Amino acid sequence: MKLAQALNERADIQRRIAQLRSRLINNSKRQEGEKTAEDPGDLLNELTACTQRLEELMARINKTNSCVLYGDKTITELIAHKDTLSLKLGIYRDFLNNASAVVNRMTKTEIKILPSVDVKELQKQIDDMSKEYRETDTKIQELNWTTELL
Repeated sequence: MKLAQALNERADIQRRIAQLRSRLINNSKRQEGEKTAEDPGDLLNELTACTQRLEELMARINKTNSCVLYGDKTITELIAHKDTLSLKLGIYRDFLNNASAVVNRMTKTEIKILPSVDVKELQKQIDDMSKEYRETDTKIQELNWTTELL
């Protein structure tokens, strides 16, 4: 099984578990003399099977991510780099949007508000980080589809 297939299965199982949670809650009570729409015991058994499979997949995905190298970095390190780039990019973009927002003055005597940074230079940094993010994501996706799950 390829890593990407395991990741897709993991996502499916996580959705299934969320549905089971909801179905269990919906069937947690019944009126005296009535039956629940679904048997909670069957739902709990299905939940147990799903969580066992999820645990197995998560362990194998994590093992694969920590063992497989792309250059001198593991997939885990690439994912961490991508996640921190995403965080940093979000902050930089918010900062740039605020810094570059025009502040209108009603009269020439009002204080002029200027950006605290070179907007053009900061935009270039954001563009460079965005490119690095895309390239890192592409490497990760490539590895996901070419790497066998350990």
